[in-house]
Amino acid sequence: MRTPLVAGNWKMHKTPSEARVWFNEFLDELGAVPPGVEVAVLPSFPLLPVAAEELAGSGVAFGAQDVSAHTWGAYTGEVAALQVADLGARYAVVGHSERRRYWQESSELVAAKTARALEAGLTPILCVGEPLEARERGEAEGFVLDQLRRSLQGVEPAGPDRLVVAYEPVWAIGTGRTATPNDAEAMAMAIREELAARYGAAFAERVRVLYGGSIKPENFAAILARPNVDGGLVGGASLEVASFLTLVRLAVGL
Repeated sequence: MRTPLVAGNWKMHKTPSEARVWFNEFLDELGAVPPGVEVAVLPSFPLLPVAAEELAGSGVAFGAQDVSAHTWGAYTGEVAALQVADLGARYAVVGHSERRRYWQESSELVAAKTARALEAGLTPILCVGEPLEARERGEAEGFVLDQLRRSLQGVEPAGPDRLVVAYEPVWAIGTGRTATPNDAEAMAMAIREELAARYGAAFAERVRVLYGGSIKPENFAAILARPNVDGGLVGGASLEVASFLTLVRLAVGL
């Protein structure tokens, strides 16, 4: 049985004081993390110490939106996975479509980042997804699986609990467009089959595959109901306490 994960990617939003208010309000409303779901918040780097302080003992995990492909060294502006892990983070997003698009990150670079995250004891949330033109040509699955293969080159997670894959169709991120539940299920199933070919069927059966792309309370339940979708990588809907709390409750059928 795979525990659903609802992970809020704040992207480049909120100041430390605003983050502190959000955490306090969210925890007050949540009370406790309901059984049968895992909750994580992924704020920008300056907010990670705030997350570590405010979420301590709450059961809500936190993580970074990226990590360096380098372990240590003279890499100005980079943040090492070990630095993130030392704060108590559980997760690190790698290969988000915005990193791939705006910073031209290759899948080979993403593979290096994934490896550094694992070495530091973090669980990478590896993002893959196709642009609109690939879907319109009928090449969505081939595009995503090639991206997945190259992003896992040389990567050997110790177990299925040490890897999360997030399918995020690029054309649905921040656009208001959403893949249908059947689209999300078909791609999640293809991803799981690719993971089975690489790491074995038992591994693939236990890895969590998330959907990300304009998730809202109105569409999340139908997507999450699909058997191969194990939660969501949530963008805009994670910025407001009420909408993110609703997603968490939907994940456990409350």
